[in-house]
Amino acid sequence: MEGVRRFVRVLHEGQPRYGLLDGTEVVLIEPHPFAAHSATGERLSVEGLRLLAPVIPSKVVCVGKNYADHAAEMGGSVPDTPLLFLKPSSSVIGPGEAIRLPTDRAEEFHHEAELAVVIGALLQRVTPEQAMAGVFGYTAANDVTARDLQRTEGQWFRAKGFDSFCPLGPAVTSGLDPADLTIRCSVDGEERQEGTTADLVYDVAALVSEISQVMTLLPSDVILTGTPAGVGPIVPGQTVRVEIDGIGALENPVVDRNAPADRGNGQG
Repeated sequence: MEGVRRFVRVLHEGQPRYGLLDGTEVVLIEPHPFAAHSATGERLSVEGLRLLAPVIPSKVVCVGKNYADHAAEMGGSVPDTPLLFLKPSSSVIGPGEAIRLPTDRAEEFHHEAELAVVIGALLQRVTPEQAMAGVFGYTAANDVTARDLQRTEGQWFRAKGFDSFCPLGPAVTSGLDPADLTIRCSVDGEERQEGTTADLVYDVAALVSEISQVMTLLPSDVILTGTPAGVGPIVPGQTVRVEIDGIGALENPVVDRNAPADRGNGQG
């Protein structure tokens, strides 16, 4: 795909660094993708390299019931306007990091595979026609949810906001057309979800525009666009894989948060 670039954030010599994927190597860049940047001349082999969450947003804005089939499986209908809620930046983790289930606070946890929009410019009250110029690229996301808690609270603060409940990665792909991308999710190799962004009720431009009417969007902010049907339970010991055309696969093991700590919170 001409003009498509895949940016990653990696741990190199103990520090988070940004780079461009080039085949089996990462070309390191400075300072970061959201400003004028250049290659440093350093190239790293992808093999054995630890990928971090590709961005650390100031906020993660999420969209509920944005696929008709998912709205139906949840026993509802598509809302008249986008259903918006927030996840904190502290919920973000990267590829390979553990989703830490708070089994002391909830009992039912679900995966939700989603296309994530990464913002590349300061956006305030933009129209849908203006919105796409402010989109930097796209990554894969898993909107992990404590479903039983969600049923008890109107704003989903706890249900969506636990640490590690927003895996992102593996790369941010710029120059990608989001109109018809296949989204898949599997758990331990068993396919659970398969959908296409062609079925979004509110498309990327409409979502970016609507959110920008409420709050200023900043470079590296993330919008989760909603999940197709097929959401289902996850338990400690499983591995969740979210894969999106042109972006790659995001895999995360699932653990009990009361077990010994995993390798970090993804903030790098």
